[in-house]
Amino acid sequence: MSESQGRHELKHYINYADVLQLRSRLPFVAGPDKNAKAGNGYRVKSLYFDNYNDKALKEKIDGVNEREKFRLRLYNDDISFIRLEKKSKKNSLCFKHSAIITADECSALLDGDLTVLKQNENPLCQELYAKMHYQQLRAKNIVDYQREAFIYPLGNVRITLDYDIRTSNNVHNFLKPEPIPLPISGVYILEVKYDSYLPEIIRGMVSLSSRRSAAFSKYTATRMITMGG
Repeated sequence: MSESQGRHELKHYINYADVLQLRSRLPFVAGPDKNAKAGNGYRVKSLYFDNYNDKALKEKIDGVNEREKFRLRLYNDDISFIRLEKKSKKNSLCFKHSAIITADECSALLDGDLTVLKQNENPLCQELYAKMHYQQLRAKNIVDYQREAFIYPLGNVRITLDYDIRTSNNVHNFLKPEPIPLPISGVYILEVKYDSYLPEIIRGMVSLSSRRSAAFSKYTATRMITMGG
């Protein structure tokens, strides 16, 4: 299981004009993410887990100080590289642990075969296996979106622009390349992640007039829509 140190995360609702402004600014100081296709960023598809009582959803809405959620993630519909991830938050710091699983393991898991997690020796797979039993975690919904990402090495800063967000509660579509059907129109999200400090050059570059940090969660927003809330 890959370890992570705690990182700060800032999230802002922005508009398309902001996206254009950031696209014109950021390349002068920050490099593109290695996963990006020429000028178009890359596609992210995540499958989130929650239990019958929507534990992860409610903890996020209630702003619980220490919380976690599990997800599967792939990029550009490439099923040869699938990550199992656990994101947790403690005292305003975000942590992420990850493990690689195969497409066959993923498919079996979506079919309800939890033994593939038990047989995988990675500690994160073992943890999810245990929590799918005693917390009754199950695959809940898919979140799919386009991402443009920029890297600034000092402070280990990562800046992302996310848009064209789509969702579905048909979890068996996770490994399929077809577009996710339900769009969340007009939503653009700026995220800034960094370690111990945010360099002033980046702080100034991502400071947009009248934009405030927002506790936005793609999982929460899309679940509320698919639940009709």
